[in-house]
Amino acid sequence: MELSDSLFAYLDKSSAITIFVLGLLSIYLFIVLWIYIYRYFSLKSKIVIEEKSLRKLYMGRAKSVDSKSLLFPYLGKVLIPNSAIFSVGKNEAIKSATSGLTALSIIASTSPFIGLFGTVVAILETFSKLGTQSGTSIAIVAPAISEALVATAGGIAVATFAYTFHLILKRKAYELNVLLDSQAELILSQRA
Repeated sequence: MELSDSLFAYLDKSSAITIFVLGLLSIYLFIVLWIYIYRYFSLKSKIVIEEKSLRKLYMGRAKSVDSKSLLFPYLGKVLIPNSAIFSVGKNEAIKSATSGLTALSIIASTSPFIGLFGTVVAILETFSKLGTQSGTSIAIVAPAISEALVATAGGIAVATFAYTFHLILKRKAYELNVLLDSQAELILSQRA
């Protein structure tokens, strides 16, 4: 109860700009979490499939990639596997695997500025209100400034999550790339 009461009290005192900034940062956070969860589990399942396919190739139990592999549809288009078809298949797979990374990068770089904008506007409004009052002291200014800094803290928090998730997904896409490369090299070495 106390947390929700203090949140409503904060929003009640806040300006429209501050509420807009916090709302935008909330939307950013939702987008970041959605992209991360969706892309992480998608990449994880693709990596598991490619690891199994590569393991079968290493053990000599298969002459080609698994039928669930991302490379399989491309191998069906040629009579003899070659590096060009593997390159096309790998590029398409990595393009798909890295979708969403640009959005995370944009959010990571812009959310601190959006939070800072909210803080600056709130501080300007605080000083404007204090200018019309007589007998202002640090006891009056400090709470208003600390409330204004909430927007900056929110922007930094969103940026931290976005950047961290960007790096995690980038690493997963790299793992997928390595697995696809390894499979292509093994198949091409069998043909030589």
